[in-house]
Amino acid sequence: MIPAESDAPSIAPTRQRVLFLCVHNSARSQMAEGMLRAWGGDRFEALSAGSQATRIRPEAIAVMDELGVDVRGQRSKHVAEFRGQPIDWAITTCDEDQESCPVFPAATHHEYWPFDDPAKAGGSVEARLAVFRRVRDELAGRIREFIARSG
Repeated sequence: MIPAESDAPSIAPTRQRVLFLCVHNSARSQMAEGMLRAWGGDRFEALSAGSQATRIRPEAIAVMDELGVDVRGQRSKHVAEFRGQPIDWAITTCDEDQESCPVFPAATHHEYWPFDDPAKAGGSVEARLAVFRRVRDELAGRIREFIARSG
């Protein structure tokens, strides 16, 4: 006798926990978290943190809106919030010397994705937004590649 569908045990897929790290958790790691959450489906749990957590940059919110990815519900978090939690991937997005970037040694896998810090951009609002857009687009390519190879 074949069990009815409702009698079959349900097996929830295991989501890979991905922690994006950056010093201030204000732009690069926040954009990466938002993209993976929006595009990764239920295969990933996207997280982000920094060693000197501050706030999400308004420019990051604006350029993510252009992609239809809302990051307003995210908040800047300190990496200590994730200590003792299982993390499958720790991905550092800093452009700085790796020693100044936060680390998460307990993660199963580690990657270093160096990106310019758009928060350091100067000039007019439009000039700063152009830098945020460039970094966002570079991150988007890495996120799509990560989803394709990690799912």
